[in-house]
Amino acid sequence: MAGKFISMRNLEFLIYEMFDTESLTQYPFFQDHSREIFDMVLDTAMKMGKDILFPAFSDMDKNQPEFKNGKVIVHPVVKEVMEACGEGGWIGAHTAYELGGQQIPNTVMTAFRGIFAAANYSACVYPFLTTGAAHLVTSFGSQELIDRYVPKMFDGTWQGTMALTEPQAGSSLTDISTTAYPTEEGYYKIKGQKIFISCAEYEGIENVVNLLLARIEGAPPGIRGISLFLVPNRRYDENSELVANDVICTGIYHKLGYRGAPITQLVLGDDNNCHGWLVGEPHKGIRCMFQMMNEARIEVGMGAAAIASAAYYAALEYAMERPQGRKITSKDPNEPQIPIIEHADVKRMLLFQKAVVEGSLSLIFNCAKYVDLIAVLEGEERERYELLLEVLTPIVKTYPSEMGILSTSQGLQCLGGYGYCDEFPLEQYYRDVRIHAIHEGTTGIQGMDLLGRKVVMKNGKALFLFLEEVEKAISEGKSIDEFASCAEALQDALEELKEVTQVLTGMALEGKIELFLADATLYLELFGIIAIAWQWLLQAMVAKKALTGNPSSQDADFYKGKLYTFRYFFEYELPKIQGLASRLKRSGDGLTIDMKSEYFAD
Repeated sequence: MAGKFISMRNLEFLIYEMFDTESLTQYPFFQDHSREIFDMVLDTAMKMGKDILFPAFSDMDKNQPEFKNGKVIVHPVVKEVMEACGEGGWIGAHTAYELGGQQIPNTVMTAFRGIFAAANYSACVYPFLTTGAAHLVTSFGSQELIDRYVPKMFDGTWQGTMALTEPQAGSSLTDISTTAYPTEEGYYKIKGQKIFISCAEYEGIENVVNLLLARIEGAPPGIRGISLFLVPNRRYDENSELVANDVICTGIYHKLGYRGAPITQLVLGDDNNCHGWLVGEPHKGIRCMFQMMNEARIEVGMGAAAIASAAYYAALEYAMERPQGRKITSKDPNEPQIPIIEHADVKRMLLFQKAVVEGSLSLIFNCAKYVDLIAVLEGEERERYELLLEVLTPIVKTYPSEMGILSTSQGLQCLGGYGYCDEFPLEQYYRDVRIHAIHEGTTGIQGMDLLGRKVVMKNGKALFLFLEEVEKAISEGKSIDEFASCAEALQDALEELKEVTQVLTGMALEGKIELFLADATLYLELFGIIAIAWQWLLQAMVAKKALTGNPSSQDADFYKGKLYTFRYFFEYELPKIQGLASRLKRSGDGLTIDMKSEYFAD
C-alpha cells in the first residue's frame, strides 16, 4: 500500500459499475472510444501520478515558489508536468477533434484529473487551470482567438488562468473596477489589478493567457456591466514576435498549504499598453465566466476529495502497521500489542474518512456523467441534466471541501503525535485541503447560490428533479429487505428537506430575504448530507448485486467494504440532519441578523 493515494478499484467501480460510462459510446461524439481506451487513460494518469507528480509532492511544499527580481521561480517538476500533459493531449482531451481534442468523456477525464490531484494537488493545477481557460475561449471566443491561443494552451506551451479577484472585490464581483478602454485597432486597453491569481506568472512557461473580468469604459454599474477579456502576459507584435503586454506580477502570496503553485498579484496597464481582446459579447462576461466557475467548482470538489483520499490511504497504511495497545478485553500485559486498526475507535475514524471520500467521489462522478449527457442530448432530456447539475454544483463543490477538512483531520488523528510532524504526509494534506472551502466561492457563497438561486429557479424545477432522483433510489431500496430501513431513513430525511425548504422559501415570499438567506450555509450542509446518503444507497445496491455474481475474494472484500461504509453513513452521518433541520425551521428568529457588531468587542 506504500505510496497509495487513490483507489483505482474504486474509480473503476464508479466509472463502469455505478455510472456505466461505456454507454456513452452509443452517441456519435464518443463513438470512437471504448472501455479499452478508457482503461488506457486511467492507467496513464496513474503512471504519471506515481512517476512524476507524487515523488515531488513533499518537495514542492518545502521548496515553494519564490519571487525574485520580478520573476516567479517554481519547482522544476512543473515544466515536466506541463510538457507531459501537452504531449499526451491531456489538457484538451475532452474537447472536440476539430479544436484539437480527443473527445474523451468528461467522466473519464474527471478520474484522470482526480488521480493527479491525489498524487500532488499543487502540481495538477497548472495543466488543468489551462483546460478551463481554454474551454472558455473555445466556447465564447472568436475563431481568430481560438486559432491564435488554444493550440499553444493545449500543447502545454502556454499557461491559462482565471483572473477575477481584486483587492476591493472578492466574492462581490459587482465591485470589480478593472477597466477596458476601446481602441480602433480591435483590442481594448486594460487598466487595473488582480489578486489571488493561481499560476499567472512563472519562469519556464513561454506565456500565460489570463481570462479576465473588466468593465468597458462607460458600462452600466453592477454585474450587468462586466465583460470577459483574454489578456496574455505576452502578446504578438506586428512581426509575430512575442513581446511584453504590460502585465506585471508585483508579488506572490505565501500560504498555509497548496504551496507548490504561486498565487500572484498582477498590475495591468501601468504603462497604458496592456492589450485585451473581448471574449463573447460586451457586458455578458459573467454569463461566460460562470461556465468556467461552475466547471471549476466541480474541480475544486474533486481536488478536495482527492486530497482526502490520499490522507485516508496514508492513515490506513499507518493504522495497519502501527502496533499499540491490546484488545480492550485483554488482561495480560505480556500479550503482544495489536495494530491500532483493531481498535474500534480507529475503525470509526477510518470509516468516517472512507464514507466522506467515496461518497464525495460518487456524487462528483454522477455530476461528471451529467456533463457528458448535456453534451450529447437535446430538448427536455438535456434540460433535465442541466437543471440537476445546476442544483448539485454547490453541493459537489462544498461537501467534499468542508468534509474533506474533517476527514483529513481524522486521518491525522489516526497517527496521533506523528500525524502532527512533517515526517509523515498527513500534516501537509491537512494544510493543502483547507483552501478548497475558499476556492471558487466560499461555503457561504455556495449556500446562498443553492438556496437563493438553484432551489427556486424555474419555480423549483431543479429541486423537484433532484427529489425525483432520490425518490427513485428510495423506491428501489425499499424493495430490498437489507436496505429497506435505510431507504425509509432517507425518505424521512427527504421529507425534512422539503419541510425546511418550505419554511425558508415562505420567508422569501413574504419579502424577508435577509432572514431567508441568513442560514443558507446550514441549509447547504443539510442538503449535502442527504445527497451523499443518496449516493451511498446507490453504491450499496450496486455492491449487493455484484456480490451475487460470485466475485473473487478480493472483489468480495471490496463490495463488503462498500456495504459496511454505507451502513456507517446512515447510522452515524445521516442522523446529523436532525439538528440542522431543527435550527433551520427556527431561522425566523433572526439571531445572526440582530447580533450587533459592537457586541463582539471586549
